[in-house]
Amino acid sequence: MTLAQWLFALILPFLAYGMGSIPFGLLIVRLVGRMDIRDNGSGNIGATNVRRTVGTLPAVVTLICDIGKGFLPVCWAGLLLPAADAGGPQAYIALVGLCAFAGHLYPVYLKFRTGGKGVATAAGCLLAVSPGALVVGGLVFIMTACSLNRVSAASLAATGILPLAVWQATGSGVLTLWVGVIAVWIWSRHRDNIRRLLEGTEPTIWKSDPER
Repeated sequence: MTLAQWLFALILPFLAYGMGSIPFGLLIVRLVGRMDIRDNGSGNIGATNVRRTVGTLPAVVTLICDIGKGFLPVCWAGLLLPAADAGGPQAYIALVGLCAFAGHLYPVYLKFRTGGKGVATAAGCLLAVSPGALVVGGLVFIMTACSLNRVSAASLAATGILPLAVWQATGSGVLTLWVGVIAVWIWSRHRDNIRRLLEGTEPTIWKSDPER
């Protein structure tokens, strides 16, 4: 590695946190709906609440942006340290991914509060490391969403299966532990959703659901 690459490697975790902190949902809703999404719907800045607040297209844009801010830093880390079977590079990649993920949950631009729940950003991180495991998680998400009609339930099911999927896809203890930490973090951010799921009051995806 050149000196410039070493310097970039040193600042990349901080850059990842800064990128992860960009509240795309908040910015997009302000642009489209001229409102603060934190005062509408569930108050969350993620794509699900964007869809409920201003519609599907802004939610898709939010989703892509939130995935991208996880994917890009981890992809850069992988390009800097491409030895995917080595513990050191894998640990560095995991660190960069955790920084991007933490930025989304605790954004510096929002005074470390009112961040998202991290599912899309985690998906972006995983896309750069193990696309196959992400496909497995995506299939679980779709099947759960179609059967239970709840985004939160689908997110919990998908993240719950990811550590096993990453282990099967990569055989890496470092990456499996990394994804396990992210999964636990995501579940902890869904505490209120879990409570509403148990109570039967969690909002549905499709309005045709008879419970709505």
